[in-house]
Amino acid sequence: MDDISIRISGQTGRITLTRPKALNALSYDMCLAIEAALDSWATDDTVKMIVIDAEGDKAFCAGGDIAELYDTGTAGDYAYGQRFWADEYRMNAKLFEFPKPVVSFMQGFTMGGGVGVGCHGSHRIVGESSQIAMPEVGIGLVPDVGGSLILARAPGRLGEYLGMTAARLNAADAIYAGFADFFIPQDHWPTLIEQLEETGDWTLIDAAATPPEESTLAAQQKDIDANFGGETLNDVLNALHHAHDDLAPAALKKLGRNSPLAMGAALEIIHRVRTGDDIRFALDQEYRFTFRAMEHGDFLEGIRAQIIDKDRNPQWKYTLEEVPAGVITKMVLPLGSDALTFEKGE
Repeated sequence: MDDISIRISGQTGRITLTRPKALNALSYDMCLAIEAALDSWATDDTVKMIVIDAEGDKAFCAGGDIAELYDTGTAGDYAYGQRFWADEYRMNAKLFEFPKPVVSFMQGFTMGGGVGVGCHGSHRIVGESSQIAMPEVGIGLVPDVGGSLILARAPGRLGEYLGMTAARLNAADAIYAGFADFFIPQDHWPTLIEQLEETGDWTLIDAAATPPEESTLAAQQKDIDANFGGETLNDVLNALHHAHDDLAPAALKKLGRNSPLAMGAALEIIHRVRTGDDIRFALDQEYRFTFRAMEHGDFLEGIRAQIIDKDRNPQWKYTLEEVPAGVITKMVLPLGSDALTFEKGE
């Protein structure tokens, strides 16, 4: 496959995303190829660890390849997207649970589906150009691919803030928020990868890491906790409207661009996942929303506005102040026989 290179190199299983012109966007076939490699390498004693990287300077992986999702969804075929998400989430779970070290090198943009590949390993490396985000609410989805678990584990209410505003994280912020572990200057990456391939020794990563700059989010933690500690979207909006800090105006501006339905559901999912603290529980909660997102949510309109027509003027189903709590609840209800099973052939 031209979009991804999967091979064994020395002591390592190697996965390289190879479509830099598309910012290494993750296609359905790429998800299935990664899963097949994980299944093979989990019990292969010649593979001591996995190393994941990507070609190009601009992005590790800027998200999922959503063009086909839009085409099928607008044609009334919701089953394709539901199957795509179920298969992708199964791969995310296997990556998170992989029994050997998994190292990722995340330059440039790592967003959405890229987080599901790059941020579930044991050794997540960022550098000078790294920009990590969960921007799904901007297209009518919730933070998914297991991202809700990372958000739920973030300090204080930082997860709610990141999930609802889609704010981008530099290297220091990504480490502070729990999306990455190590800062290593990017010009050191090729040599380190060669050493890992030769030795399979993950401790080389610790030796190569240097302290990142101080996180700006850490300095904002108190204000984030005060503004994003509410149980509902309305609670958060009320707190922001009555706040007297520097964070609130910028946060309100960000919230004003995103799908109110998606933000309300994202908040609910992050709260639930915090109580479960398990990757499969998180993916199950996310799938409840994504399963319904095309038919009952803002997803297709979000894609139209951001990707297809690029008018940046989505007509969301509800305004910020008017989204009914009951509608949010319906989007995250159990799916019954359609629930995520993590079995192939769903």
